[in-house]
Amino acid sequence: MTIDPEGFRRKGKTPTWTRDYFAAMLVALLLSGCANRNDTRERIELWGRGREGEVVADMVPEFERQNPGIKVVVQQIPWTAAHEKLLTAYVGESVPDVAQMGNTWIPEMVAIGALEDLTPLVGKSLGIDQRDYFAGIWATNVVNGSLYGIPWYVDTRVVFYRTDVLASVGYKTPPRTWDEWMDAMARIVQQRKARYAILLPTNEWPPIVQLALTNGSTLLDAQGTHGAFEQPPFAEAFHLYLEMFRRRFAPVVSNTQVANLYDQFAQGDFAMYISGPWDVGEFRRRLPPAMNGKWLTMPLPARDAQHGPTGVSMAGGSSLVLFNASRHKVAAMKLIEYLSQPKQQIRFHELTGDLPARRSAWHSPALANDPYFPAFREQLERVAPLPQVPEWEEIATTIYEHGEAAVRGKFTEAAALADLDRTTDRILEKRRWVLAHRQ
Repeated sequence: MTIDPEGFRRKGKTPTWTRDYFAAMLVALLLSGCANRNDTRERIELWGRGREGEVVADMVPEFERQNPGIKVVVQQIPWTAAHEKLLTAYVGESVPDVAQMGNTWIPEMVAIGALEDLTPLVGKSLGIDQRDYFAGIWATNVVNGSLYGIPWYVDTRVVFYRTDVLASVGYKTPPRTWDEWMDAMARIVQQRKARYAILLPTNEWPPIVQLALTNGSTLLDAQGTHGAFEQPPFAEAFHLYLEMFRRRFAPVVSNTQVANLYDQFAQGDFAMYISGPWDVGEFRRRLPPAMNGKWLTMPLPARDAQHGPTGVSMAGGSSLVLFNASRHKVAAMKLIEYLSQPKQQIRFHELTGDLPARRSAWHSPALANDPYFPAFREQLERVAPLPQVPEWEEIATTIYEHGEAAVRGKFTEAAALADLDRTTDRILEKRRWVLAHRQ
């Protein structure tokens, strides 16, 4: 039988199948409304980002089983929209109770008064032990002496390297200091073991910043109101960065000019590359089988033997924050404590590949027996937070722009540093005004 909706409408009638459909929908809505009214559990909302937002929804049922009086509603937000959505929600007074937040965003959210000070809550917590967290990661959540987030997963960067190439130039174990690192690079290039020793894309700021952190630079002054780029700690690191290009250890290319990172690593276009834990899986999947056993990871080299066992990398990752507008702080804190348990941290790593924030979770066989993660574990003991100012992301872009200009000969080394300080001071002008008037 052919149904002709137009014919029914011309006759002013409603087809039976349409009436049945809307009747079914109405019943479903009524039943849903009744179910919601009958659900007397305390309702808390959690916003997660990207893949983590999908995965955490799978972890919630066990929390609800352990806490039968609490209902958790998870909303997944794309990474690209997360920052704007959080700010819009704060202005519109529609923030969630708990949210996943990148560590570099926390100072901005603290500055506008969006986040709850967790210091007293953690002080009463039996499940969150500061001593079990990496000190540099924990510090990213502390603003003006108060704690505003609990590290959920951590991120830092290490050196991915060709073990066969370094061994062929006399480094069967990876270089541990800047002098050894530069010597290994010189040997690789001189002996033509690879086309270049290292890939340092000119449009990325982390390599410059990590060298500076390793050399003791604070990047900004103590108040976070002026740049400290002409000061010796940063200037010396910047000089080393430029030397890698001057001596042709690194190609003068941006990451958009790299055709296929993994193929070029395998074919010997470069022997080292600085990256994060997400690339462990990518290297495993994308490198040809012939590369098995020919690459590993190593911590960033130290300034020298007197400045520590490794260099200093960036403290990254995401934390769980509690909004001060939440009306369910006790229940929300229970959720944060649950997701912070070492057992849940291990499960989260298994589901996402993200690295656990708790030291005790690293005893998991999935991490302890993996040859590519010990370098990350060692590096995480030597990480430092980035400057805790809302303007940091703009300053970071300015750093790589000046680095790239110096590499390409558009600035002298001294002129690049001087202009970097001037540009940063302009970016921080509003911050100085606010602090001055607050005082």
